[in-house]
Amino acid sequence: MSPTQDPLSSQFVDADGGGRFSGWRNLSPRSRGLSLRTLVILRWLAIAGQSATIFVAVAWFHFDLPLWGCLAAIAASVAMNLNATARLRRNEGSTPDGTLTAAHLGFDILQLSILLALTGGLQNPFCLLLVAPVTVAAASLPARQAVLMGLMVLAAAVGLFFFAMPLPWQAGTELELPPLYRFGTGLALITGVVFTAAYAWRVAADAEKLELALATTQDVLQREQRLAALGGLAAAAAHELGTPLATIQVVARELLRASVKDGPAAEDAALILQQAERCRDILKQLSQQPEEGDSAFAEVGLKALLEEVVEPHRGFDLAFEVKVRTASGEAAPRVRRLPEVVHGLSTLVENAADFANSRVRVQAIVDAGFIEIEVVDDGPGIPPDILPRLGEPYVTSRPQGKARRALAAQIAASVAAAAPGRKGRKGKKTPPAPEPETIAPSQGGMGLGFFIARTLLERTGGRVYVGAGDGGPTPARGQPKGARVAVRWPRPALEVPS
Repeated sequence: MSPTQDPLSSQFVDADGGGRFSGWRNLSPRSRGLSLRTLVILRWLAIAGQSATIFVAVAWFHFDLPLWGCLAAIAASVAMNLNATARLRRNEGSTPDGTLTAAHLGFDILQLSILLALTGGLQNPFCLLLVAPVTVAAASLPARQAVLMGLMVLAAAVGLFFFAMPLPWQAGTELELPPLYRFGTGLALITGVVFTAAYAWRVAADAEKLELALATTQDVLQREQRLAALGGLAAAAAHELGTPLATIQVVARELLRASVKDGPAAEDAALILQQAERCRDILKQLSQQPEEGDSAFAEVGLKALLEEVVEPHRGFDLAFEVKVRTASGEAAPRVRRLPEVVHGLSTLVENAADFANSRVRVQAIVDAGFIEIEVVDDGPGIPPDILPRLGEPYVTSRPQGKARRALAAQIAASVAAAAPGRKGRKGKKTPPAPEPETIAPSQGGMGLGFFIARTLLERTGGRVYVGAGDGGPTPARGQPKGARVAVRWPRPALEVPS
């Protein structure tokens, strides 16, 4: 990948599975329309209002209305609503559908236009009701469908100007408004539709942004609360694990003294001491609160930072490659040695080492506007069922029993090597133990490592992306797919000003 290549265009996806935060998935954006229940309720209200208006006009004012035509239009609306009610009962709890909402609003515009054409067209003061469906569409539908509703109202206004029956009036009289007045009414109707729809669209857009911001804030707060809880758990673990870790070190030293120098048992005891000392250092860091100006916040060369996070994981039959690439061959910048960055990158390298077959590459890419660090392994890759949930706590594909099985195999191999000539009860030699599986001590996790690492790295201004390794999403037969995790920061967030 070139230094200027955006990871979004090279097989990467956001660590949240499609977006930086997952809270937005629970929102009800305008593109999903209104629920069918809401549409049914709105149409029943419209039917009631239309029926009451016709009844008052005929029974009270004795207007000469085309009654059967008006009743047929209202009956069509009733039939439409009964069908929608039956569909609602069959699909109780269904999610809003933008296309269905647009179809229902389009029917309402058509039905109201027919009623207006039968009762005076643009001379009828109720022609202002054509604004309502477009306003609802602007507030609940995407732009394309909302514009379609507006065009339907525009066509209806033009049609009502040229094709409409006379305005019903009292018996023996006729009210005929001049064409200029009807033209002004149509123009006012279209202006009202445009203004009201634009206002509703703007208000709905602002409300949607606010809702998204609230959901994002809630998501961030939940992640911070989880991290704070994990911090308390880490402090408690650091306190509780001190005594058993000291016991392990004492027993390992006794084993080292009692073992033959340079023998298999001595090597195992030395390894236990080394890893126990590493655990003690980690627990000491967990229980400390670094102060401002401490050495943990000092600046360091970019490659030195990569070497620091890689060094604890060397020596487990894996080849680590550390590289720094710059855009024009310039010297690598010096960066802030932030504890969040060190811990987060160490976790990513540790995960890569756990799943890699033979090789892990840690590479920094420096461009004019960003610094990107990627960790690539040659393992099996990230399973498709894990990828959408990657970054959530307690989500892991690491086999829980692998470390215990491999450790038991290593102990069995050490015992067999210490007594190679032992025979069974029938005088037969014990078959050689199988070749133990070489593992890193970190294998077998709870799915918290990547969650903590991503939270810490994003706190420093970075953004985490995951994707396929060098094998690509569809590797050739026999070629490992691998996994790639990249973290990108704006240069000012990580680089030390010169």
